[in-house]
Amino acid sequence: MTDRITVEGVYKIFGRSPESALAMLKSGETKEAVLQKTGQVVGLSDVSLSVPVGSIYMIMGLSGSGKSTLARCINRLIEPNAGRILIDGEEITGASEARLREIRRTRISMVFQHFGLLPNRTVLENAEFGLKLRGVPAAARRKKVMEVLEVVGLASWANHLPGTLSGGMRQRVGLARALATDADVLIMDEAFSALDPLIRSEMQDELLRLHRTFHKTILFITHDFQEALKLGSRVAIMADGMVMREGVPQDIVTKPGNDYVAAFTRDVNRAHLFDASSVMVESSPLRLDGRASGGRDAEGEPVFIVDDSMQVVGVVGPRQLPCLADGSAIQSLMSKDYETVCGTEKLSVVASLCHRDRPIAVVDEGGRYLGRVDPLQILSRIGAPAAASSQSRGAEA
Repeated sequence: MTDRITVEGVYKIFGRSPESALAMLKSGETKEAVLQKTGQVVGLSDVSLSVPVGSIYMIMGLSGSGKSTLARCINRLIEPNAGRILIDGEEITGASEARLREIRRTRISMVFQHFGLLPNRTVLENAEFGLKLRGVPAAARRKKVMEVLEVVGLASWANHLPGTLSGGMRQRVGLARALATDADVLIMDEAFSALDPLIRSEMQDELLRLHRTFHKTILFITHDFQEALKLGSRVAIMADGMVMREGVPQDIVTKPGNDYVAAFTRDVNRAHLFDASSVMVESSPLRLDGRASGGRDAEGEPVFIVDDSMQVVGVVGPRQLPCLADGSAIQSLMSKDYETVCGTEKLSVVASLCHRDRPIAVVDEGGRYLGRVDPLQILSRIGAPAAASSQSRGAEA
């Protein structure tokens, strides 16, 4: 997968003499030392990361960690003091003002925490605002916006003012405005943090649904680790202007790497984080004609039976397997007493199926056999958190 956004060694210093603070940081001085000796505030310190095309990339951290500063550097609302930022390989840190305006109009859209809606404009007028700035003719932009409002469930509210909408509905207007521009990148800065918990959860589900529809690259800023785990395909955890840990959510939870990151992972509900593929044992099924589809599976385990398209049609228990060697037909030995789950199904669902010793087959989205669930692995995955590394860089932050 190619990268949509690339951040390379970015620094941001807030103060009148950033050069001296930058030199101190590059020589190994800390953020606190820079503040004490120069009075300047370190916003970002040597930040590097890559955001894959079509991903939801979460930048997570507490207040003052640098996450919002990084988001604003990426669209150059804030100018970095050093480093490079590229979008699809184009370096925007050196872009002219004219090119930068074009990038903001066509390549990057933002969704704000407090909606950023114009109170005296209708839902439709708010949603079409970006297209209007771009100079799109009225008929074309209204056609486009009504299509997007239909997708986010607000078409019937097109002529209402924002004040008549709930918080969740107003945030949907903000999403519609961003989506209507067809920008490649959406930057969402604490977009759901002002919402009530129930509405926030609904908006998270809505964002995942819209992401499946529009396949945008989303850079999502949050202070909520549970939100980062729910939404993110990759997560960067920041503190003191630095990236403390970066990776896929499951790896961050199982291998936090330092005490600071481990503190966020301690109370994670792992049953809602890990999926069936994480507890799957790759095993070889048998075809209906008795042909093997790979190497021999572990002894004492059931063997699933598949048809020519790798769809599961039955299972043969370990006690019946010796009969196959005697020439018995598979159809006379196999049972329908099994379960199937998609590899993306969360363990909270998979665990509920582990009853009456029924074997569980893992399949892909097309129903093709991938392997079987190991119940002992479920317990391992949702058990006690892994110990953090003894290294605790930034643990005091």
